[in-house]
Amino acid sequence: MEVLYRDRKIVVLVKPVGMDSEVDVAQALGVQLFPIHRLDKNVGGVMVYALTKGAAAELSRAVQEGTMVKEYVAMVHGTPPEAGDWTDLLWKDSAKNKVFVVKRERKGVKKARLEYRRVGEGDPSLVHVRLHTGRTHQIRVQFASRGFPLVGDHKYGSRDEAKAPMLFSCQISFPYGGETVRFQRLPEWAR
Repeated sequence: MEVLYRDRKIVVLVKPVGMDSEVDVAQALGVQLFPIHRLDKNVGGVMVYALTKGAAAELSRAVQEGTMVKEYVAMVHGTPPEAGDWTDLLWKDSAKNKVFVVKRERKGVKKARLEYRRVGEGDPSLVHVRLHTGRTHQIRVQFASRGFPLVGDHKYGSRDEAKAPMLFSCQISFPYGGETVRFQRLPEWAR
């Protein structure tokens, strides 16, 4: 696990695929962490954790105010339009740990928004995604619902041989110490 930045208040790192973002990361670092956001176990990428309750409150405020920006790369089947700004209503079936796009608001339904741009041509296609909301499986569901499932995402329609969804948290930026800080990494498959 690569640590990109660490001080007495926060740690920014690259979570490997296969690690639980709450339990395994804390155990690997041997410290108490306050998770600010999560990544599925089968997804890797850049994450920030607070090391103190005060830092947790500060970072949580950045999430709530929309000043923490999370960006991802994904490899999707097909060739989506060059760019998009998608807003959907998502409902999570907790018993199946699966999320669905639904047509109307009701109890448990949450609005989800992302923007993306396609990088190059071809099938599969590389897309760069900016999340405006952080819903469970959001990127996976929003692309699959439009006929562009993520490569390796067997839960949401991919039928390929990849072992995990090709989705990676490639950049995070947030206010810290009086300025906006930015941390980024790309997986091998997106270079």
